[in-house]
Amino acid sequence: KRIINYFTDIIVFSILASILLVLFYPEASGWVNNPNGINLKDQLMISFLYGLYMSVTEAIFKGKTIGKLITKTRAFNLDGSSISSQTAFLRGLCRLVPFEQLSALGIPSCPWHDKWSDSIVADEVY
Repeated sequence: KRIINYFTDIIVFSILASILLVLFYPEASGWVNNPNGINLKDQLMISFLYGLYMSVTEAIFKGKTIGKLITKTRAFNLDGSSISSQTAFLRGLCRLVPFEQLSALGIPSCPWHDKWSDSIVADEVY
């Protein structure tokens, strides 16, 4: 489920970012047409925007993102309570660490953005 969450959120972010960049930053249209032309500064900005997107989404939807909506999962505090906006932003900030995505590999999956924010992603209980 976590891999579905990740790829869904990357796709949604990419579509949203492409639309917003073309509308508000026309010079960036080269990124959409030629992703190989992205330099380090551009990549850092995209990474920052992705972390911000994930933070805002999890803060607004109390631990959910578009991917988590699809898989019926949610980010919780370790005690099972809903995450706060502060925890959501910490989770997004942790996603800026290089190679953070690789920390999710393994069984059980415990990515750094969970570990460092004392949170976990689990199925929602109805």
